Amino acid sequence: MLGTDDFLRADRIVVSGAVHYARVLPQQWPHRLRMLRALGATCVETYVPWNLHERRRGEFDFSGIADLERFLTDAAEAGLAAIVRPGPYICAEWENGGLPVWLRANDRHAPLRCSEPRFLTAVDEWYSVLVPKIAAHQVDRGGNVIAVQIENEYGSYGSDPVYLRHLADTLTKHGITVPLFTSDGPAKWYLVGGTIEGALATANFGSRPAEAFAELEQHRPGEAKWCMEYWNGWFDHWGERHHVRDAADAAATLDAMLASGASVNLYMAHGGTNFGTWAGANQEDGFQPTITSYDYDAPISESGAATPKYHAMREVIAKYLPVPDDIPAPAPILAPATVELTERLPLLSTIDYENGVTTPIPSTFEELGLDNGLVLYRHHLNGPRDTQPLTAEGLADRAQVFVDGHEAATWWRNDDNSLDLATGPDGVQLDLLVESMGRVNFGRHVGEPKGLTEGVNHNRQFLHGWTAYPIGLDDIANLPWGREAEAEGPAFYRGRLTVPEPADGFVALPGWTKGYVWVNGFCLGRYWNIGPQETLYLPWPLLNAGDNEIVVLELHPGDANTIEVRDRPTLGEPGGWRPE
Repeated sequence: MLGTDDFLRADRIVVSGAVHYARVLPQQWPHRLRMLRALGATCVETYVPWNLHERRRGEFDFSGIADLERFLTDAAEAGLAAIVRPGPYICAEWENGGLPVWLRANDRHAPLRCSEPRFLTAVDEWYSVLVPKIAAHQVDRGGNVIAVQIENEYGSYGSDPVYLRHLADTLTKHGITVPLFTSDGPAKWYLVGGTIEGALATANFGSRPAEAFAELEQHRPGEAKWCMEYWNGWFDHWGERHHVRDAADAAATLDAMLASGASVNLYMAHGGTNFGTWAGANQEDGFQPTITSYDYDAPISESGAATPKYHAMREVIAKYLPVPDDIPAPAPILAPATVELTERLPLLSTIDYENGVTTPIPSTFEELGLDNGLVLYRHHLNGPRDTQPLTAEGLADRAQVFVDGHEAATWWRNDDNSLDLATGPDGVQLDLLVESMGRVNFGRHVGEPKGLTEGVNHNRQFLHGWTAYPIGLDDIANLPWGREAEAEGPAFYRGRLTVPEPADGFVALPGWTKGYVWVNGFCLGRYWNIGPQETLYLPWPLLNAGDNEIVVLELHPGDANTIEVRDRPTLGEPGGWRPE
């Protein structure tokens, strides 16, 4: 097992790989970690997403997919040391960069990622619970944690050394004795803004390692050379291409780094899946939500298989470190099947209309205590009115507009949305079903509110008087199946998948438009027919031998009433690789 000296020594090569426990089911952690060890890595790196563990302030969860300590134990049993990156901000293409939405529930402009007292108080409360759990697994206590990160790529965002020092001091206060480090882009302004004395400075990049390490050496001469994130693949946004990096190119860059004596953390070694609504978004060329798959074109595929990139990198690592002989076999794969969804339940018939939240202006998701999902906003638009444009400024992120129960438009935040609307003397019932597609995880838009964030106008008139009905998507166990209801718009559909034994599969929805899929109550994530992703990964631990419940929430129902289980993924036509 590696020790802290290995992490800090300039003459020692360490090969690590990123595996995020929150993107893999716990039953699959041992396999993925053994795959990493068989690749030749001797260390695993993982982020800690704060919002997974404290979705509501003061309520902490470390169970199931959030069981960080079990993950660290599984890593140790696989022969891997561990590098832990607790944030509090992590980026990671994860919802809100890992920050809980309640940080801005009462003030949508509350400062984040700086030494503002309210933010530090929340971080301190969180760290008082989290950090002792990490400390208990340090190598000097018989565990496997060899290093802990301070913040994440802070030089790309801010310049508050008091904040960074506070985080470092808080980590040590709660028992961290292994080395602390920072990670930033390999340019002067990143490193100046994101590093602090007493912590190893590391760099994140995907190419031109000689240039990156030269910049790092200028900033911190004589220190160990670490690429903390070697981007050997990339992530995908909805409606864009599927990023693929040539395996030989990725392996050659790894070879160059190891030949120079640098240590490397493969980002990602195994990407996994953005289950449920945990996928984040970017705000670079408009709003760009991330797809459900986090395959990342990593060496270990989303379903845990060894890819050509895996074998190419394994050959490279074997030149510098001993590599185990055997590669673990992947899980069995389900035979292709078609599942008929025979039951239908309109979404709008499941809402408790007696318990809405009525306010003069629409409440945001955060004010409603909802991190992700849907909100139905209802307003009575009085009349009579001549035809005028109906608009929603600050829509985040997507709205289906209903007038007297009939769908009239679909709005998307990147578009110039408007609906010409007139009413008779009695006016109309106006419903906007708003969907969050994930909060921005990088840059100044982190912490953005969701919903009708700037209200709704009919021409120049600001519309007051809204009732909001939050619709969470975490628990569908109590849906009133069998209720007689005729309603337009989104609907749940249910069917049964029968399997002889649990095995991996890939769910395809040809003919469907957009929505969510649950298997035995667990949300696999979002689907959307704009691509690139066409199948959702179905991990074997979610299935039982025999019948299994499949539920689909389709936001734009059509004629489709069957789904397919396939024996291979379809993540879209391969495109280029994103970073330079």
